[in-house]
Amino acid sequence: MDEAQSKDTVTAGLPSRMRQSDTLSSSDAKEKQNGLDSVEIADEKEDAYIQPLDENETPEYHHGEPVITTGRDVSRFAVDIRDDGDESLTFRSVVLGTLFAGMGAALCQIYLFKPVQMTVSSVFLLLIIYTIRNGWAKFLPRRGWVVGTRFERLAPVFHFINPGPFCLKEHVVASLVASTAAAGSSAVQNFAVPRLYYDTKVEATTAVLATFSTACFGYGLVGLLRPLTVYPSEMVYWANLPTVSVFQALHFDSAANQKRVKLFWIAFSGMFCYEVLPAYIFPLLNGVNIVCLATQKASSKTVDVITNLFGGTEGNEGLGLLSFSFDWQYIGSAYMSLPLIQQANSWIGYCFCYVIIMAIYYTNTWNSLAFPMLSTSIFSANGSSFQLNQTALEEVGLPALTGSNAWNNLASNLAIGGLIAHVLLFWGPYAVESFKLAYTREQPDVHYQAMKKYKEAPWWWYALLLVLSFFAGLIVIFKGQTTLPWWSYIVALILGGFVTPFSTLLYARMGNGIATNQLMKMVAGAINPGRPVANLYFSMWSHDVVSTSINLAGDLKMGQYLKIPPRVMFLTQVWGTILGAVINYVVMISVVDAQREILLNPTGTNVWSGQEPQSLNSAAVTWSLAKELYGFNGPYWCVPMALVIGLVPTTIQWLIHKRWPKIGPVSVSNIMLPIIYQYSSGLSVGVNSTITSSIIVGLVSQLWLRKYHPGWYKKYNYILGGALDGGAQVMIFVLSFAVFGASGEARPFPNWAGSPVVGNTDYCNGNGALD
Repeated sequence: MDEAQSKDTVTAGLPSRMRQSDTLSSSDAKEKQNGLDSVEIADEKEDAYIQPLDENETPEYHHGEPVITTGRDVSRFAVDIRDDGDESLTFRSVVLGTLFAGMGAALCQIYLFKPVQMTVSSVFLLLIIYTIRNGWAKFLPRRGWVVGTRFERLAPVFHFINPGPFCLKEHVVASLVASTAAAGSSAVQNFAVPRLYYDTKVEATTAVLATFSTACFGYGLVGLLRPLTVYPSEMVYWANLPTVSVFQALHFDSAANQKRVKLFWIAFSGMFCYEVLPAYIFPLLNGVNIVCLATQKASSKTVDVITNLFGGTEGNEGLGLLSFSFDWQYIGSAYMSLPLIQQANSWIGYCFCYVIIMAIYYTNTWNSLAFPMLSTSIFSANGSSFQLNQTALEEVGLPALTGSNAWNNLASNLAIGGLIAHVLLFWGPYAVESFKLAYTREQPDVHYQAMKKYKEAPWWWYALLLVLSFFAGLIVIFKGQTTLPWWSYIVALILGGFVTPFSTLLYARMGNGIATNQLMKMVAGAINPGRPVANLYFSMWSHDVVSTSINLAGDLKMGQYLKIPPRVMFLTQVWGTILGAVINYVVMISVVDAQREILLNPTGTNVWSGQEPQSLNSAAVTWSLAKELYGFNGPYWCVPMALVIGLVPTTIQWLIHKRWPKIGPVSVSNIMLPIIYQYSSGLSVGVNSTITSSIIVGLVSQLWLRKYHPGWYKKYNYILGGALDGGAQVMIFVLSFAVFGASGEARPFPNWAGSPVVGNTDYCNGNGALD
């Protein structure tokens, strides 16, 4: 049962921020905005009252509709504040969440072995649960069936099993159990590496306990950081907005929502049917490149260069410049949600990426021409694959990285340095103010205020979770096959705890985080030299704590938007974490055993790729030789130095911002150097044919629709994105087990022009593709 002390009739019947402005003209809206701005709910005995809007935060209006730009705009206009006070933690929600945790975890693991890394759409999970719950509510016996009969004594049992209509909060809890189980999967990849590269099969107990420790430590951190990373309006977690929109459209009965639900099912069904084309029958649709198609008769040397720059449909084929993808599973709805500021900075980073990686390769920097242009594998100096456990180091020499991989490591450290500087200098005062407002419970966000009627999950619950997860990890250190000293384990947790608030803040405000893996590997290599396996586990208890924290913080924000009581959220996420620790490990073993040869191949295929475990192994091995490779006499000495170098440009930017806040039309603070650094190496691995299409989607959604059609954007943008994600991922789930070989033998579609029998799918056939 919920922790609500009573059903709040004020919030339950309150019109959404969105509907209040639907009928206002531009002038009327500006006149009335002070009376419509925010509703604050003190407790169950107090009525809503009106809080005037600060003039400096007046939103822009277009045709009488607010243009959603900031986090406060999202809270006021895009997300309904309605709370019906319905039950959330029920037998039905727990059972459905538990059942579909397996599906979510399975699909997430499948995507970790794909050439393009994608997250599992929460919309996919909530739709499956929504469908099953309709049957549950309709066909299972209910209290009303036996009331007034001789079987009336069974009424409480029937009500426990089937309390009637499946309401919003039950639906959210079931979906979050499933998505939490999937989100904790990145740590499991650390157990794929020993299985693939060191012929070591980690015991299931060790793997499950270690995964649980990592996830719950991250959740404990998230709980303590809620005042900073969850409560304020600007903490949006933009990628969650399609999910929130779908939840509210499915459960809030109104004329407007009926149109949204109709659009949702049309888009979902259309994408479900269409996705079988690019994913299975016509894979050329994932990367149509005119340059590749027009240069079939060019010389071999020219085709090699063209493939490196324009090819991109196969794993590690090329940079994918000007390729157009028509495969939604790899484009995704994120670009319909991420703020334009984030996307603009990422586009700048991509432009640098095309230039830098080509320049590194063709100037033979780091002996790049001896290796493939794109790969996360490690090599011997002569260009053959390097295996530390098979060949003596003194016989083959130091391992070598491809130039693109070395640049990726360097750019990641630049991004970490820039992130720390940006958060401290630009967002430091905001962080202090957030904790002050949380302490006094005066955070002005309307959704936070609406949640004050529920009992808060006390801070010591999260502190206790930290303690339990710490000892769970300590058991693994002493009893497992980690080779990681206990004191190094503690250092890893401290480092992960330090980085978590920085990375979570960036993700919450901008929609993407910074890859912290290189920082963690660097520290691990310095304190555990010569121990690649220990390096893996150090990263798990540092970097994976950060990534898990971000996912769980986003779920907490979703709970705030959808009015799930905090104590129910705590139980939901802990249960999902436990399920995820078990299920993710089982699915990983299935995929690794079934696709072992492909996963060990440096290039992989357009269906399966081992780039994730390859990258983890490469970093673990090279950083275990930190002194030789990254010391001042090593070939990659500039990589660790980039951590300090990254601090400098952001500091200079902050000084410029203090003197000139705007230069022309550009606000200096909107230049996000850590994002630019991160994306300047974003094409160093995997399938890169999706970039142009994702930029087009971002421009249409965030520039044209958001600014010039704000009414349509507000009502339909997020739900359309969720529908497209859901349709594509349901089909991918079916295809993965039916024909892609996720659990056994693959059944490829017969070859034809849209799926050539030899060469790369996009007909960029350089670099020996036809051999």
